[in-house]
Amino acid sequence: MFVIPAIDIIKGNCVRLKQGEYDQLKIYSDSPVKIAKEFERKGAKLLQVVDLEGARAGEPINKETIFSIAKMVSIPVQVGGGIRTFAHAESYLKNGIEKIILGTVVIENQKLLKRLLKEFGNNRIVVSLDIKDGVLAIRGWRKKVKTSIRRILSVLKKVDVKTLAVTDTLRDGLLKGPNFDLMDEFIEKGFQIIAAGGISTLADIQELNKRGAYGVIVGKALYEGNIDLQTAQLNVLPKNELAKRIIPCLDVKNGRVVKGAHFNDLRDVGDAVELGKRYGELGADEIVFLDISATLENRKTFCELVSKIAKEINIPFTVGGGVSSIDDIKNLLDAGADKVSIGSAAVKDPSLIRQAAKQFGSQCIVISVDAKKQRKKWRIYIKGGTEATDIDAVNFSKQMEELGAGELLVNSLDRDGTKKGFDIELLKIISGSVGIPVIASSGAGTMQDFLDVFQKANVDAALAASVFHYNEISIAELKKFLRRNKISIRL
Repeated sequence: MFVIPAIDIIKGNCVRLKQGEYDQLKIYSDSPVKIAKEFERKGAKLLQVVDLEGARAGEPINKETIFSIAKMVSIPVQVGGGIRTFAHAESYLKNGIEKIILGTVVIENQKLLKRLLKEFGNNRIVVSLDIKDGVLAIRGWRKKVKTSIRRILSVLKKVDVKTLAVTDTLRDGLLKGPNFDLMDEFIEKGFQIIAAGGISTLADIQELNKRGAYGVIVGKALYEGNIDLQTAQLNVLPKNELAKRIIPCLDVKNGRVVKGAHFNDLRDVGDAVELGKRYGELGADEIVFLDISATLENRKTFCELVSKIAKEINIPFTVGGGVSSIDDIKNLLDAGADKVSIGSAAVKDPSLIRQAAKQFGSQCIVISVDAKKQRKKWRIYIKGGTEATDIDAVNFSKQMEELGAGELLVNSLDRDGTKKGFDIELLKIISGSVGIPVIASSGAGTMQDFLDVFQKANVDAALAASVFHYNEISIAELKKFLRRNKISIRL
């Protein structure tokens, strides 16, 4: 289940209302961006941002602030408030927003709802149902709908709506606990239910998790300190079920991107900064930069290059290679990296991962799992894939999750640079053994390889290098291909 921090915006401030009443407003911060980054640091996997002025006006009012939030965090953001036209929705969904939340328009313009579902898919549309005295309320909870909730749910089923955000408005902002009976009614209808209204304790979240809620929106309880987000995440931490990601990997040596097979026979591909910027423009969801010689040559990663990259690209990026201390991680994050990938050091000193996750947040810590099959099992390799260990790759992956890692980058050394397809067997085992996102790496040769790894191994992202570097596969065409084959992907 997702624990979703709520950021409600009025006049650029982060606020909370009581029962939706605008005259009962409390300002918690004049910087929603700072609040968003803090929630990300504490381990949030998804943020909800609502333009309260937009909800009342019937059109987006705080777009600039919302786009700033989406740009400054590397986790997905879902946005609601005043989205009443196709142009409103498109402006968000094509500019970095993962999902939009539709309320009033669902009742007043079902034709638009159908169009949005067809254009963007049901994984990117959340329908908000605000319940007041047992009746659906719209237009900022000021107007009650005569149509029965049962009838509305029937219509939503027919058009294939997948996710509902259900709020008991009479409990909103009161910290008196959620309406469990109401949530049960909706969960039983077969939708993915995000519960809201009255959540005040960790016990409330755990109970909703047991009852089968897909997510829970927490607002005032976080701001008032009733709930600690990190503790809540550890209690109900989900496997990421959001849109799959396509990630180009740039192996870097001395500031240049190189590529070879099994880390050998390296060929120059181009400038790291220029290629990173280009991939951002071509539709990549994230980028991974790996300084492949840093560990071998016992030198530190390239903070100066990271700073240049951060200034030029507008999508999240991960940096790895030679990271062996808390100071290394801090320096890379301070330079502008969104995440740091740790390989050899995680094997030699697992306690580093616990310390790093606690200090910087799990979402910043990616573990590079370099594995090779030996006698029906996969063993971990270190030092750029040149030195074998006796460590089982699956057990190692589980250990890293327990220590607080936020993501695994699984690299099959048997497939690296071969273009024979991802190692489905290895990836399926690891993905099924952990609850954190898994990035598939090594072996991509065709678009079918990407489809296979998403369908058969249930990974959260797929990484590749050669096929993108040499224009053998277009990221835009790959995403269209995956969407046609029912894979949730951000176009």
